[in-house]
Amino acid sequence: MNYGGLHNRLTRQIYIEPFTLHECELYAEQRNLGMSRRNILETYMVLGGIPFYWDFLRKDLSWAQNIDHLFFRKNGEMRREFDALYSSLFRNPQPYLRVVTAMGTRKAGMTRSEIINALGEDHGGTLTRTLKDLEECDFIRSFTSIGKVKKETIYQLIDNFTLFYFKFMAGNTGGTDYWLQTVRKPVYSAWSGLAYERVCLQHIRQIKKALGISGIISNVCSWSYRPKDSDETGVQIDMLIDRDDNVINVCEIKFSQDEFELTSDYERNIRHKASVFQSKTGTRKGVSVTMITSYGLIKNQWSNGIQNQLTMDDLFTD
Repeated sequence: MNYGGLHNRLTRQIYIEPFTLHECELYAEQRNLGMSRRNILETYMVLGGIPFYWDFLRKDLSWAQNIDHLFFRKNGEMRREFDALYSSLFRNPQPYLRVVTAMGTRKAGMTRSEIINALGEDHGGTLTRTLKDLEECDFIRSFTSIGKVKKETIYQLIDNFTLFYFKFMAGNTGGTDYWLQTVRKPVYSAWSGLAYERVCLQHIRQIKKALGISGIISNVCSWSYRPKDSDETGVQIDMLIDRDDNVINVCEIKFSQDEFELTSDYERNIRHKASVFQSKTGTRKGVSVTMITSYGLIKNQWSNGIQNQLTMDDLFTD
């Protein structure tokens, strides 16, 4: 699909796999960018692992200054990248843009029928091709949740740059120090939490390695329960690792500035999610509650109930 140059993603001959956090760390060290792991992680939330984008980073700027310089400066290198990216990859970019725009509104992803409803028409074979191309280019992922059938496959937009564009750039004129101001606001906290979930989904191999289950076949998906009865509460589980050794890791992902402190209410909510999942799916597998945080959990009476604890450092392994 090399219609306008390689554009650092996919051609018919060469698939350029995005860098992992480990590879971005090596790259940052080689270029003497002076970035901490948190800086690298937050930059990855915006740029993903596309080497071409990381090449724009300047060592005389902080990570936040770099984002301002690239995205919100009038002539920033990434200012017009969104349109250029899809036009370069696809001969007719409009169907792809319509699909990712629709999917950008739904964190948990959409079924094919939901995408069709959002588009307003059934594109048939064209939609099938569009979804396949987007998945091959790492813009989206597809999965079937536990207890669901193939026709209920979920398509989820996971391209970091595209989601950053929709959240902060579309219709935004930017301005001096826009990002430096934004990182101090609640909108940043909300976005970074979702972005950290995506980075975890992009580093399943590293998570499995940290859990000691690299050699076990598994399926990774999200899971949600939307009750029809108003007396029930809905449940959203960030990540499930459904393993062939009859264990399911129910993963709760939290991005924070420091160690995360579990409270009684939060721990009760996690147990509720696991309980609803077991009840509604009827699984007979063991359930292991796993928390993936930035810096780990503060040890208290509530943290003892968590079977596995991972931090962002685990995402940086080779």
